Amino acid sequence: MLDALNQHTWMLAIALSFMGLVVGSFLNVVIYRLPIMMESQWRKDCCELLEVDEKQATETINLAVPNSHCPHCGQAIKAWQNIPVLSYIMLGGKCHNCRTRISIRYPIIELVTGVMTLALAVYFQASLALLGAMFFTWALIALTMIDVDQQLLPDDITLPLLWLGLVLNVSDTYVTLESAVIGAALGYLSLWSVFWLFKLLTGKDGMGYGDFKLLAALGAWMGWQAIPLIILLSSVVGAIVGVSLMVLKRRGKDIPIPFGPYLAMAGWISLLWGDQLTALYMDAAGLTS
Repeated sequence: MLDALNQHTWMLAIALSFMGLVVGSFLNVVIYRLPIMMESQWRKDCCELLEVDEKQATETINLAVPNSHCPHCGQAIKAWQNIPVLSYIMLGGKCHNCRTRISIRYPIIELVTGVMTLALAVYFQASLALLGAMFFTWALIALTMIDVDQQLLPDDITLPLLWLGLVLNVSDTYVTLESAVIGAALGYLSLWSVFWLFKLLTGKDGMGYGDFKLLAALGAWMGWQAIPLIILLSSVVGAIVGVSLMVLKRRGKDIPIPFGPYLAMAGWISLLWGDQLTALYMDAAGLTS
């Protein structure tokens, strides 16, 4: 079957594009609900620790319950209203019941997920590497948007991502297992060291622990050799965006900017084109023989 798919790459690309759109719709649910689920669990844990009753009644919420509904009028969203991208266009970007405008970010996330999944189908052959890269990409999209919204990188995503990278590289899917283990350790310790150096010098936290775990996960997937490139790419893009926000939106320099999206972006680029970018850098620096 894999040989047949590789002989008809256009079929694989179309199928995975549609799959990406559907997964993007699910990622919208994850991005919205996972922080709420975490906050509810934190509240419950605190009440148990303090031995007090949690009097505030909250609606049971997880990734499956309740069914998707309009946050304004509460009207349940029907199947035909939940088709990725297409439903948004058919509804004119508004709720079918109350006509409240629907955020454009929902179809954008669906479309971006579809396009990025298509890129993977073009880059990889039908293989375990392609399957792993899809989960890797979807996890990074969810982490990016949650960090943008909440300045939070949930362990529920970063830690499974780290372990999945190590497991896949047992069979050298992307890099050797040795490189993956060293990459995970180097990824975590590099940002951990920067964090504590910055804190000792300024007395402030420069980043969150979630950033350490995300870079560790990226190292587990792509090996220690990719860590310098990922740090360089994410730092450059983060600096450009940060300065732009301060200039264009007059955003104060003391307002924290999430670093996770830049790590995720750099990690995805490195997965696909890391070797080429590293070779270009080595050539430009005159380090190749």
